[in-house]
Amino acid sequence: MSLEAALQRSAPTPVRSGRGRVTRTAGAVGSAALLLSLVSAAPSATAEQPTAGSLQGDFAAAADRYGVPDSVLLGVSYLQSRWDTHSGAPSVTGGYGPMHLTDARTALAEAPHHSHGTEDARGDTSRAVRTGAPDTVREAVVPENAELPARLRTVDRAAKLTGRSTESLRQDPAANIHGGAALLADAQRALGRPLSADPADWYGAVARFSGADDSATAATYASDVYAVIRDGQARTTDSGQRVALRATPGLAPDTSQVSKLGLRRADAGQTECPRTVACEWIPAPYEEFGEGDYGNHDKAQRPKTGSPAINSIVIHDTEATWDTTLKLVQDPTYVSWHYSLRSSDGHIAQHVPLKDVGWHAGNWYVNSTSVGLEHEGFLVSPDAWYTEAMYRTSSRLVRYLADRYDIPLDRQHIIGHDNVPGTTASTIAGMHTDPGPYWDWAHYFELLGKPFKAAGGRDAGAVTIRPDYASNQPLYTGCVTAGQACAPHGSGAVRLHTAPDAASPLVKDIGLRPGGGDSTTGVNDLGARASTGQQYAVAGREGDWTAIWYLGQKAWFHNPRSAPTAVSAQERVLTPKAGLAEIPVYGRAYPEAAAYPADIPVQAISPFPYKLLAGQKYVVGDRVPGAYYFAPTFDTTGHRVVKGEEEYYEIQFGHRVAYVKASDVRVLPSGR
Repeated sequence: MSLEAALQRSAPTPVRSGRGRVTRTAGAVGSAALLLSLVSAAPSATAEQPTAGSLQGDFAAAADRYGVPDSVLLGVSYLQSRWDTHSGAPSVTGGYGPMHLTDARTALAEAPHHSHGTEDARGDTSRAVRTGAPDTVREAVVPENAELPARLRTVDRAAKLTGRSTESLRQDPAANIHGGAALLADAQRALGRPLSADPADWYGAVARFSGADDSATAATYASDVYAVIRDGQARTTDSGQRVALRATPGLAPDTSQVSKLGLRRADAGQTECPRTVACEWIPAPYEEFGEGDYGNHDKAQRPKTGSPAINSIVIHDTEATWDTTLKLVQDPTYVSWHYSLRSSDGHIAQHVPLKDVGWHAGNWYVNSTSVGLEHEGFLVSPDAWYTEAMYRTSSRLVRYLADRYDIPLDRQHIIGHDNVPGTTASTIAGMHTDPGPYWDWAHYFELLGKPFKAAGGRDAGAVTIRPDYASNQPLYTGCVTAGQACAPHGSGAVRLHTAPDAASPLVKDIGLRPGGGDSTTGVNDLGARASTGQQYAVAGREGDWTAIWYLGQKAWFHNPRSAPTAVSAQERVLTPKAGLAEIPVYGRAYPEAAAYPADIPVQAISPFPYKLLAGQKYVVGDRVPGAYYFAPTFDTTGHRVVKGEEEYYEIQFGHRVAYVKASDVRVLPSGR
């Protein structure tokens, strides 16, 4: 069966995955670069009545002016922006407005891959020689407009078709919607098809609108749009406008139109992806340089015996354009990760087999047990956003991986690069901070089918951080200039203070600032920040403020009952065993010295500068055996997993996770 056909059958029809397991795609549940905003919505059975000057009215007027079915125009816009205007800010691919019309040359900011942080992506010093080490930084060059692919400069085409200025197409929502409608109508005519009133006749034009250069991605995009049309959607946008799309159950478009677009056939090769996404094999090199040095990943047989298990998925953003990202991952001296996801259409490229270890997180313990997903985007390009198309394909990929490796869908296992701990005290300050405070974890987990909900009573002993993304707009600085305020924008993070007062100092992070300096509002400063989905033990309540235990101290965040920024949680917590005034905290769960055979160097169990003090409590994640994957050579013959008797608990200790020895703690229900 073709990918187009498989996707088209997706509405409530079971689809059998390549691994023989029956899955349900729930109405076809379902990046060049620059950052962001989304708010959740519920489907609606009836459309809003368009009124003059309203966004709904703008869609109706543009559909009528260019002969595009209203539902098609609304469906395409929803998959790009969820109808948000983002106040004229560009997306991570330089797309503007509700229709995501692209002008990447105007929007594109220059930045190196992972421009913040100095970590060694591999996170292990076991290789004898470090020539050409994988922490090399390559500059991303802003190309000339003529050098950009057509999908990144659709504003120019829309201007020619509508007679409107490129400025108005970027900044005026109504003009932007008209530009999108004109592009759809132009694509329909180019296919030699009439401007039909039947939305089923527009599948090829929708696929062309995606800008994808391969047929599988174009089909995936179009099928996602038609899933939106079939299911219907309704939401209040970031500009306060109510927009709705009436559900059209049973809509069956002509998917064969994709074959007439003349697009290339992507090489699926060795890809490991769900059938509901378009996936391409662009392998990262595994190359030996001599004298013990090699790059850019490690061979393994995960999760088979003798190799590590896979128990987490790490979400990154690329900090580079799509083309630059692909060049970097194909550089044998650079870092590596398993998948890249393009923002404009959700296209996925796989680079490293899942059985092998990518160099992506800066912590060898985490790398050896995780899968790395890079999403096209820039954490701090003044104010930008990720498309719904990418959120959707990413969530489908994560669900597939979680099912394959039995990974729980929670924020202890689906983590950001900014949640990965340093390996030792000296590496804490250099760890990366992507995908940052603008990644919409709440919406992402809704797409994963695991929304963050309250559990337990109002005064439960633990909380899940969950502010309203759109209205939660804490001040961040340093997006463009150090100390200068970033543009106001929705965020999934809350700020942590030393007292229940917004004027009180922020809590300190002695790992980031050993000299005792204060945490800041900097967009890359994680010293006093908690993000959506993270869970913490409650340390106190006072008025509209809640305190949590965080990095060995009491940290307060504003949590009014009228507009809560956290919900109650029923989770196990741990605390030091009776008689222990404090216990150490670690960035990796390595075995005791006695567990290492004579031919494998003992890895130091190096504690962080933080302390977990008596009386404090932290939410518990997995209990894991102390383990170290010994892989110092290109030749995999001597690779081994060292396991010890010592066991650890993963905990939500600060913004990043950490580990404590099971022998140091006792585990309790959160209410005690």
